[in-house]
Amino acid sequence: MDDFNSETDSDYTSYWRDWFISSRGNEYFCEIDEEYLTDRFNLTGLNTEVQYYQYALDLVTDVFDFDCDDDMREQIEKSARHLYGLVHARYIVTTRGLAKMLEKFKKSDFGKCPRVMCESQPLLPMGQNDVPNTSPVKLYCSRCEDLYNPKSSRHAVIDGAYFGTSFHNILFQVYPAMMPPKSQKRYNPKVFGFKVHAAAALSRWQTEERDKMKDRLRAARVETGFEDEDEELEDEDEDEEMEGTGFDGAVAQQ
Repeated sequence: MDDFNSETDSDYTSYWRDWFISSRGNEYFCEIDEEYLTDRFNLTGLNTEVQYYQYALDLVTDVFDFDCDDDMREQIEKSARHLYGLVHARYIVTTRGLAKMLEKFKKSDFGKCPRVMCESQPLLPMGQNDVPNTSPVKLYCSRCEDLYNPKSSRHAVIDGAYFGTSFHNILFQVYPAMMPPKSQKRYNPKVFGFKVHAAAALSRWQTEERDKMKDRLRAARVETGFEDEDEELEDEDEDEEMEGTGFDGAVAQQ
């Protein structure tokens, strides 16, 4: 696995986790409680996945006391980072871990959705595979439900397995109030104010199908939660019609 921070051993402190969390490129990680790290049940199976497992664990828990050369120390350091990442994936789906990641989510520590219609919705890190060294971390937007690549090259090489495929879903199940409403607004491409025909035709078809679905839900007395947005969209349509009427009137007067 490639290193994902550029700090040197000279920056190392006696508190390994503090050093790791504060290192550039590791902003997506939260600090794992020492009690969680020292409970061997939480580390089940990791000894077969991490080279120099015991030395790496000693380093992460600040009890490392092994005199070794620089090359060996570098290998143990790399294993310690890998071990921390694997434990991190387990920790962030616990009550304490979810609470810590929620605070980072609220502060937009993971970035914001670049899609204009999502109105700067905070993102969440997620993996596309739970197997290490398979795919890098992606950023999930809960409003448009799409995935994005991290902007920073430091973040783009973090293993997605360090966050897992279930974390973002579990967070919204535990904190349902944090799930944003789905936006009904759609962007219609225009040229000099006129809608582009092909894109506009597709948009109209999608809108018609969506309206049919809403009618079926209303007939079945299923609450869609879109009533308020429907009113806003109707107001916007009325405003556009008024603007169009004003333009036609100006042309007629000429």
